[in-house]
Amino acid sequence: MARSRVKKNSILNYIAVALITILGIVLSVCSFNVPFTSFTYNGFANSIPLGLDLAGGISVVYDCSLSNDSNTQSLDTAIDGTLARLRMVIQNEYPEATVERQGSSKIRIEVPTLTDSNEVFDLIGEPTPLYMTLDQNASAEARIVGSDIKNVQAGVQQDANGEYVYGVSLQFTEEGAKKFSTLTKDAAEGNQVIYIYLGEIDDSADMQLTCEEQITGDSTFISGSFETLDDAENYALQIMSGTFSVNLNNPQINVISATLGGEALKLAIIGGVIGLVVALILLWCRYGDFSFLSAFSLVIFAILMLFFLQAIPFVQLTLTGIAGIVLSFAVTIGATIFIFEKIREEYRTGKKIPLSVKSGFKKALWPILDSHIVMAIVAIFLWIFGTSSIQGFAIPFLIGIVLSLFINLVVLRFFVKWYLPFNSVKAKKLHLPKQVRVFKENDETVVGGQANE
Repeated sequence: MARSRVKKNSILNYIAVALITILGIVLSVCSFNVPFTSFTYNGFANSIPLGLDLAGGISVVYDCSLSNDSNTQSLDTAIDGTLARLRMVIQNEYPEATVERQGSSKIRIEVPTLTDSNEVFDLIGEPTPLYMTLDQNASAEARIVGSDIKNVQAGVQQDANGEYVYGVSLQFTEEGAKKFSTLTKDAAEGNQVIYIYLGEIDDSADMQLTCEEQITGDSTFISGSFETLDDAENYALQIMSGTFSVNLNNPQINVISATLGGEALKLAIIGGVIGLVVALILLWCRYGDFSFLSAFSLVIFAILMLFFLQAIPFVQLTLTGIAGIVLSFAVTIGATIFIFEKIREEYRTGKKIPLSVKSGFKKALWPILDSHIVMAIVAIFLWIFGTSSIQGFAIPFLIGIVLSLFINLVVLRFFVKWYLPFNSVKAKKLHLPKQVRVFKENDETVVGGQANE
């Protein structure tokens, strides 16, 4: 009676997991309109951001030279500062874009799915110097330049009359905040106007600011001349382009077709499926019914992998990322094989199947844990110190390593535990080896064999 109850519980467990898995498959690959809403669900697989080599797009490489208004004489430092500012400008509009250094004096911008390079140029704008002065003539002293500004954002604030106005928020660097404090103090005491120039200082300022008191903070909000939020955003982009510490010269444009990436992705998927089928066939030849439990756990692995690839914000799938996924699949299968081999070893010593399973998982725990921790550390180092292509490999691989631990040490263990009530004595179904027992006969050690049940 108790055995029948255990079997019933195992069946219910398998049914529950199977239903959840089917739901996971539907959520992974299907797209549909959500009833009673305007929302369209695209599925995990269709929501994964694709890199330039898979989705196609625009790649622009700039040569960098030190700007006249840069607050540093080091080109490396100036490029680092410009990279940070470019990321704010580009990724605000295209979150999937990447901006990185190439070599010692170049900057590469990659925007997947984009086909018109002019959109990138329009977004960056023609880098023009920014100046703030207290005089409106060509000989005026520039009190604040673009390198003194840390960040620029368009927004809406309430003015003194309680009305909402469009404007631009300027955040200064530490040195820029000191300069702006002195500038506003001088303007307030002398009842002067602060002039903002985008380009050369001349008799026609782009904007004039009045200041009644000294501003000591590291930010300020400029308003009064913007009719729409778009006007404020365009002006913010102009200011931001003037904060670059380097000049962006000689853009080299490369347009990558989405067709090439689509073919590569299709071939990678076909190759992965073929490899997985072959691996499962070999697993069945070696481990019998255990192979079906392994296949079930690998389906859950695939669902979770698709979920995390689309859920983690900074993940972008590339061809190297696919290599990381395939390698993590191989690691998962390898860990499964290691567990099954330990079970076979324990059974061969004469233990019953349930005890062999328990001992096999126990003896496989630390070797699997150690190897996965080492691989996770390597993936983290590649992620932190690698280039974008290496990072594209490291992040999916790291996700796969963590999932491999979960699948083999938790999911597979439960599957095997639920299986044992149906077969705890028939070794042939699990393709287990013949047992070898050691016993004593007339004070002599004898090794004997025992056939499988």
